[in-house]
Amino acid sequence: MGRFHVDYYVRAVDEAEARARALDIALEQTVEIPRNVVPSGYVEDEILGRLEALVADTQGRPGFIATISYSDDDVGDDFLQFLNIVFGNSSIKPGLKVEDIGLSPAMLSLCPGPRHGIEGLRARAGIGRKPLLMSAIKPVGLPVSELARRAHDFALGGMHYVKDDHGLVDQHTSPFAERLAACVNAVGEANAKSGGKASFVPNITASASEMIERALMAEEAGAGAVMIAPALTGYDAARSLAAHPDFSLPIVSHPAFSGANVVSPECGFSHRVYFGLLQRLMGVDAVVYPNFGGRFGFTRDECRSIANACAADLGGPKTIVPAPGGGMTFARIPEMREAYGADVMYLVGGALLQEDDLVSACRRLVEAVNG
Repeated sequence: MGRFHVDYYVRAVDEAEARARALDIALEQTVEIPRNVVPSGYVEDEILGRLEALVADTQGRPGFIATISYSDDDVGDDFLQFLNIVFGNSSIKPGLKVEDIGLSPAMLSLCPGPRHGIEGLRARAGIGRKPLLMSAIKPVGLPVSELARRAHDFALGGMHYVKDDHGLVDQHTSPFAERLAACVNAVGEANAKSGGKASFVPNITASASEMIERALMAEEAGAGAVMIAPALTGYDAARSLAAHPDFSLPIVSHPAFSGANVVSPECGFSHRVYFGLLQRLMGVDAVVYPNFGGRFGFTRDECRSIANACAADLGGPKTIVPAPGGGMTFARIPEMREAYGADVMYLVGGALLQEDDLVSACRRLVEAVNG
């Protein structure tokens, strides 16, 4: 039977404490009983987590990196059980952080990944190996007509994808169905004028049944992709949607409600695992996350690690596109271009809306990114 492994940061004063904590993780994540009552034979030999390696942490934290392997039989054919094994009960304990995950062939088959990936998003936008561009209509509280006008102008100015702000759902000022129809039509009108292939991306974050209903409604209406916040909808939502037989659009992941998973250096997940690897396993095609130098405090190295994880060869799941945003300005484009190269989706919204002429501002952004 195959095994996959997880690298954990373990806070500890010395190797003995780190080893004891690591062995506790191996128990907690699998059999969840005292070590002296683990049944011999199959349970002990196969099901129980194994401590494979223990090395000092290299990031300046007081602790060690423990590599623990788990049997594919711990998971079966259940994606949420995979997440449970990776960091179920142990996520409640302080001083533990998932740094990396090594997948077995069985786990890769369980997680086929996104339908489209970065190349599918580029094809839909009608571009070659160039950066993608996305903007967001906002703020909440505007009427549908004004949001649709902004969607039109973003598309006319050269944005490839025009998405809902993550706070736009089904408010009385902008009902979902009405906004969807108006913005799809507005983007279509802009495409007719410019010859472009911009797509509208509605936010379908909702309860499980309503999310699927909105996804199917979006595809029927002519949207080019959909956006969900997996930390709000549940981590299997994107994966279920990506595999839905009646749905075929790309999926954009938004980071709302996810901060507690990554912001602590000693708890949660590393940036590359949460925003890179897990998003690909969930089946998303583009992942939005806070860029370095913006208003959220992610570092350049953390952001680069996300982009690297989006592109790493996993032996199956397609490469997805990192979409850094959060306070991006024209002045930031050169350093973003240097950091990410062409395999990126620039997410710029507020900086464009500050300009007097939104269409002209978008066109300047296109020139800056491709220059």
